[in-house]
Amino acid sequence: MLSGPVAVTGARGRLGQALVAELATRGVPAITWSRPDYDLDTPDAAATLVARDRPTIVIHSAAWTDVDGCARDPDLAHRRNGAAAGELAAACARAGVGLLLVSTNEVFDGVRSDGAGYRETDPTAPPNPYGASKLVGEQLATAAYAAASGGLWIIRTAWLYGPPGNDFPTKILAAADRLPADEPLKVVADEIGSPTYTPDLAHAIIELLGLTSGGVFHLAAGDTGSRFDFARAVIEGCRHGRSMVPISRNDFVRASNPPPWAVLDCSAAAALGVRLRPWRDALAEYLPGVC
Repeated sequence: MLSGPVAVTGARGRLGQALVAELATRGVPAITWSRPDYDLDTPDAAATLVARDRPTIVIHSAAWTDVDGCARDPDLAHRRNGAAAGELAAACARAGVGLLLVSTNEVFDGVRSDGAGYRETDPTAPPNPYGASKLVGEQLATAAYAAASGGLWIIRTAWLYGPPGNDFPTKILAAADRLPADEPLKVVADEIGSPTYTPDLAHAIIELLGLTSGGVFHLAAGDTGSRFDFARAVIEGCRHGRSMVPISRNDFVRASNPPPWAVLDCSAAAALGVRLRPWRDALAEYLPGVC
């Protein structure tokens, strides 16, 4: 049974808000760490916060998730997603506080073609600076807890969306609304992943914390689809009749190189009874609030 208090970094962010709400539904005291008290650009504040608030566990959901921004400034990505996670992990480990680090599918190269999802034990090979910076965070946290028996969780997930907006569904709707009525919306069809609703992920994370003493787990929605599939479900739910055409990822120029296969094997968590619902079911719940 999970007891508190549990500190959440990035508590005003997409996943952070969902985590705080999930803890509240379970009656677990939550401590919210956000800027200016906790800032990825001043990570040395972590030790002071740990000593001040004495959490039992810290969930590190704060991150620089601008994948293209990370590609344009890899050094800043390393500091925010790598070094800052290491500072927090070191502070928590010294104080005997548990840490759950939220990471990404982009620690994997995304080029496998056998139709299987990446397992927790598969070799990592980040295809871009965002994935590389998150992997550094994983490695530094693992090193900080090397002498501890448990107390560190690494959760990899993919394609997050959910309140408060400014996510893939709301960006697709905005893009559709900017186009003339007779011009089709073009969306990449050869990137495959599992769109993951943040309230569902938060629920699964808190479940795992109550069932395990640490480990690496993959958590993502219960099925897969392409970016085009995801966008089409959004358009059909909110802008029915808007025409769409699939394009190749090679036709959509961006600073970053996202992995074409973003699928995670979540069977380790499922074996413990922790599963996320299919992404279409979760999206249907979310869309009325953004249409």
